[in-house]
Amino acid sequence: MSGRLKLRRGVVVASEPLTVEVDGERRSAWADTALLGEMREGDEVVVNVEALDLGLGSGGFDVVHVNLTRGLEGGSLGDKHVMKLNYTSLQHPVAPVERRLDEANSSGRNAFSTHRSEKTLRPRFAVLIIPLHGHLAPAAWAAAQVAPGSKVGYVQTAGGALPGSLSRDVVRLRAEGLLCGHVTAAPAYGGEHEAISVAGALDAAAARLGWDAAIAGPGPGIIGSDTALGHGGIAALDTAHASLALGLPTLLSPRLSGADPRERHLPVSHHTLTALRMLLAPVEVPVPAGSPVATATLAEAAGWRHRLREEPVDLNGYAASGLPATTMGRTLEEDPLFFSAALAAGAALRRKG
Repeated sequence: MSGRLKLRRGVVVASEPLTVEVDGERRSAWADTALLGEMREGDEVVVNVEALDLGLGSGGFDVVHVNLTRGLEGGSLGDKHVMKLNYTSLQHPVAPVERRLDEANSSGRNAFSTHRSEKTLRPRFAVLIIPLHGHLAPAAWAAAQVAPGSKVGYVQTAGGALPGSLSRDVVRLRAEGLLCGHVTAAPAYGGEHEAISVAGALDAAAARLGWDAAIAGPGPGIIGSDTALGHGGIAALDTAHASLALGLPTLLSPRLSGADPRERHLPVSHHTLTALRMLLAPVEVPVPAGSPVATATLAEAAGWRHRLREEPVDLNGYAASGLPATTMGRTLEEDPLFFSAALAAGAALRRKG
């Protein structure tokens, strides 16, 4: 049974960075201004204080629920009518990026025929599934080194933060041309394009948006619990099945670490091992060259079904790029294996596509 929302009234005392005073205490906050509008000093707001009160390492800030001063005059424009976050107090209409049924059937084939047989689609469009958001920047950078100028986009899935506007990495990767687009697939929202399903997002990326490849995975942060299947890593399983069902070449970036303080994530995270064992069809698993312990662990989990693909990585080149090089407080120097996995996966994606 879920608990009640822990909502409190507060006043914005600073807009950059956003700070809200609640019961005399100044607290870090975040607001999805695309949904709620701008926040100005002096605005009266209602904030969800649960994450900060719990001291969560990920999402350790209050989240603005509504701006009572200037946030009540919003409303949609145009003819959007498909809801996201439906039946919650944050439901809002979007225009789905998915192909219409007549578009999907325009080739004379059933709309659910696999992409292998559809001549109108990019024949080598491939999908890389990342286990958490920290893999996005190194994977996108590595893909660009292998195939400069290629159009690689990001499909944001469940498993981590849902607002598409929360990721600073996406903003930077778009600005530097390392990502060609950003689709948020339900329940994620707020990207450049909205998809009701992950399958619909991947189909649109290949058939409508003109991408050469897709990186798909959670937004910032990751849902965690001390359970076998109740965590954000399971989103990779669902995304892989969507990609495989569309007939697309599918790669799974493994979550590796040599420095995570939690044994369950060393050297291969149980998130990745669980996904490999539960997948209903084979995928390709890129592994960084020179990682024998991690490779042996992955090989055991992959068995005869999944194919491991060893890739050289350029850690020094990525470090020099200036792109994000920390994960959960650990630097690239402290945990090179984490970044090596993502770099190998990004390189393999463009060699595949």
